Amino acid sequence: MKKIVMIFCAIAICLTIAGCGNESKTEHKNIEGTLPEIMEKLYEGISEDELPMMVENTELTSENFEYYAFADVKYKEAIASESMTGSIAHSVVLIRLEDESDAENAVQAIKENADPRKWICVEAENVYVLSKGDLVVLIMSNELAPKIKENFENLK
Repeated sequence: MKKIVMIFCAIAICLTIAGCGNESKTEHKNIEGTLPEIMEKLYEGISEDELPMMVENTELTSENFEYYAFADVKYKEAIASESMTGSIAHSVVLIRLEDESDAENAVQAIKENADPRKWICVEAENVYVLSKGDLVVLIMSNELAPKIKENFENLK
């Protein structure tokens, strides 16, 4: 009788451990879609009149990555959305990392080095660096930053 009870206890423990293991995997699910598609989602709810003049996406390469992201991190792909007018403090950098486990270190490195005065004449009032799955975003802007941050946090 004791053997049967022990077997049932062992099975219950195994099922409990397996069940908990599955939960943690779904918490860090990567966001699907191309970076331009995800960038569009970050601007949802913001009218064209509210956007800075001439906002365009720029693909980031090994030559320009640190100018936009302010850190050297291992990434798969990245884009920046900025105003083509240099006197407007607005930058949204979206980075897909090679490895999701590097997200915390990437966020920390970018936070420590981000320069909200990179435009020299103007300064971004708000700076946010966030991660979700294998994505990291750097948002430097004025009144648009909280809405873009909210949109990033709501990505599924």
